Amino acid sequence: MLASVLVSLALVAAWLIYTRWSDSRRQKLHKLPPGPPGLPIIGNMLQLGPNPHKSLANLSKTYGPLMLLKLGNQSAVVASSPEMAKEIFQKHGHVFSTPFVPNSVCVHGRGDVSMAMHPATSDLWKKIRRIYREKLVSNQALQASQDLRRERLRKLNEYINTCSGEGLPMNVGESAFTTMLNLIFATLFSIEIIQFGVIQNKFEEHVKAITRYMGVPNVADFFPVFAPLDPQGLRRKLAHHFGSLLEIVQSHIDQRLQERTMPSYHKKSDFLETLLDLSQGNEYDLSVNEIKNLFVDLILAGSDTSAATAEWSMVELILHPDKMEKLKAELKSVVGEKSIVEESDISRLPYLQATIKEVFRHHPPAPILCPRVAVDGARVNDYIIPKNAKIFVNVWAIMRDPSIWNDPESFEPERFLNNDINFLGQHLELIPFGSGRRICPGLPIANLMFHSMVATMCHNFDWKLEKGSESKTLQREEFFGQVLQKKTHLKAIPIKV
Repeated sequence: MLASVLVSLALVAAWLIYTRWSDSRRQKLHKLPPGPPGLPIIGNMLQLGPNPHKSLANLSKTYGPLMLLKLGNQSAVVASSPEMAKEIFQKHGHVFSTPFVPNSVCVHGRGDVSMAMHPATSDLWKKIRRIYREKLVSNQALQASQDLRRERLRKLNEYINTCSGEGLPMNVGESAFTTMLNLIFATLFSIEIIQFGVIQNKFEEHVKAITRYMGVPNVADFFPVFAPLDPQGLRRKLAHHFGSLLEIVQSHIDQRLQERTMPSYHKKSDFLETLLDLSQGNEYDLSVNEIKNLFVDLILAGSDTSAATAEWSMVELILHPDKMEKLKAELKSVVGEKSIVEESDISRLPYLQATIKEVFRHHPPAPILCPRVAVDGARVNDYIIPKNAKIFVNVWAIMRDPSIWNDPESFEPERFLNNDINFLGQHLELIPFGSGRRICPGLPIANLMFHSMVATMCHNFDWKLEKGSESKTLQREEFFGQVLQKKTHLKAIPIKV
């Protein structure tokens, strides 16, 4: 018995020595990026922890802005500086434009028809991207949909006034989510889908579950051999939530298709009508299934990200009353007594713009941008990125880097007042939505709503935290996912001024 144990230990030791020697030799021959040593079989998986954005930021302090990890039997490269982000998004964009598709999201055939899961070189990606640019976020389309956004802001303002009049705390996150989801459904289907003050609505449940589960490190991705077993149940959970959203969207499409067959039907001026016309024309080869999945992508990307940004904005402004007062003074001087801040006002509100930028720096919606796959080997910063490596850009680390930002842990909108840094992809030190070909396609609409929602909530209102929730630590608690969400919703009482 003792002999067999000793032999087993000797074999394990020999395997470890060989693995370390092999990895070291390969790294020297191919100049792989440096990285932390890992455990046998699982590699660096345990070093990710519950907050991978923070764990990887700490590791980058030791191993540098381009770091190699082993996650199970997969190689992962983590970029944590603007210079490395530029190499990945711009200089080598053609090599790193293919998304890494987690096993758990390949449900209901989405891997075949979702733009988010296709490389930027694919015909489907190019087609959907063109539709976005021409029909949804062009200057003409944005101008045509301006009244929809103004109406959603008017209703948000009414709800704030109601809470203020009754002295009730408002759930800021849920209210922002309601505003954005109703805007999306008005844009897509000419309808509103939920009401303010509804507790635990099914849409928020599905959207938040999807963004949360998509951010969970999945054993099936690190060891593809286990994918059929779905060891963490993530694929099963996402199949349920994606399936529910797809059914809701399909029901609205089916209703519209039926209405369009009626002689008395009057065409609507929404995005569904536009896409159904395209699908029946000759310019685009567009199927109803592609429309359905495009709409689900829009719902996911547009509602939770914008709601989280508005909520984090209000958290920081309430916790920093001096910043709130500066913003309110600017709004009063520019907007005056109007209850709604017009989109045309935003360019004249530099402190509002600086506040939103600082919120993105402090609380990026996606702390680690959606990973890519190296379709070929590439040389980055004198290191070789191996083919098929997963590429992660840790924007949270970039935007908390003290070599870039003075006192990065403090909330200081003023840092953006005397420079032209923006978050539209050109300035790699502030890229909460990515850069290059795969930058968030819905950013033009979201950009307008980020500013308008925060301005609407601050203009003409003071805010007081709900009793018992005054702790700064409590208010800044977050949980990691595809979207960096607040752990508990902000509840605050608006006071009309």
